[in-house]
Amino acid sequence: MISVIIPAHNEAKNLNKLLPILEELSDGHQVEVIVSLGDCTVSYSRHLGDLKRVKLIAEKRKGRAKQMNDGAAVAKGSILAFLHADVLPPTNFFKDIKQAISSGYDAGFFSYQFDKDSFFLRINASFTKRDGIFTGGGDQCLFIKKSVFEQLGRFEDDQVVMEDFEFFARMKKAKTPYKIINNDLLVSARKYAHNSYLRVNLSNLLLMTLFRCHYPPKKLRRLHDRLIARPN
Repeated sequence: MISVIIPAHNEAKNLNKLLPILEELSDGHQVEVIVSLGDCTVSYSRHLGDLKRVKLIAEKRKGRAKQMNDGAAVAKGSILAFLHADVLPPTNFFKDIKQAISSGYDAGFFSYQFDKDSFFLRINASFTKRDGIFTGGGDQCLFIKKSVFEQLGRFEDDQVVMEDFEFFARMKKAKTPYKIINNDLLVSARKYAHNSYLRVNLSNLLLMTLFRCHYPPKKLRRLHDRLIARPN
């Protein structure tokens, strides 16, 4: 079974779009979808009772790393896939994951494209097709054997911005075999539209540099929130 874990906070609109797609793509596969909500008051425009594979868990522990860890703790699948609420999977999403694991990889990521056509965004997306400095970001949808995820110590709860990259660094140190699947996810470009391409890229470069220099996570979060405004 594959357990898809979605950390969410104020993402009702995106979840209403994503969850039915996951339900449709999961046909013929053993799949469960766990939405780890950081807000207990979220409302949905469609009746989620129609989605048989979806389980909602309301979290008292807010923060993406904590929400993903708590989702993994209740997951029944032997494979975990951590998907952002504003990222849409490709048609062969579950087939690709199972093929990668059955081929001997313990983990993997997907390439992606943005939902807005732009020359500069295409440049950004092209880097997700191969290993590089930004490999391992959350938009690439980490999938991993649950046993390996547990052995590596899960996400670090104290990481409030760079939890994906911190975990990927431990993956590489442990020499975990992983594969980048070139079958594009569709990622929202709302952060770039709300800020600007140049501002987001320069901010990401600064944040990554500070992270690699072991800048304290909470200070990194405050800097992130000053540099990049959260879109509605």
